[in-house]
Amino acid sequence: MAAANTVRRKLRARRKVRVAAKERPRLSVFRSSKHIYAQIIDDASGTTLAAASSAKLSSGTKSDAAAAVGKALAEAATANGVTQVVFDRGQYRYHGRVKALADAAREGGLDF
Repeated sequence: MAAANTVRRKLRARRKVRVAAKERPRLSVFRSSKHIYAQIIDDASGTTLAAASSAKLSSGTKSDAAAAVGKALAEAATANGVTQVVFDRGQYRYHGRVKALADAAREGGLDF
């Protein structure tokens, strides 16, 4: 039953992102049990514009690492001239590490 809820949540989030991502690049988040990864993808050309992960960053808690990833991603994106993105949380709920990453990315200068 939990797997069906996860798939349903993922599809619902993706549908909303596809509509909004026609003009903006997409900030995609992947969360594993140890690390969190984020990348900004231009779906029109199929290229990754910026990426960051907690695998190369050392921080205290997982939420601190997620915030560091958000900040690093925002810096890399602004260096490439990207300021507006669409947030794609995938199947993950918007709380905890995903929320920490999003808040840090907003503080770093990304608009979504």
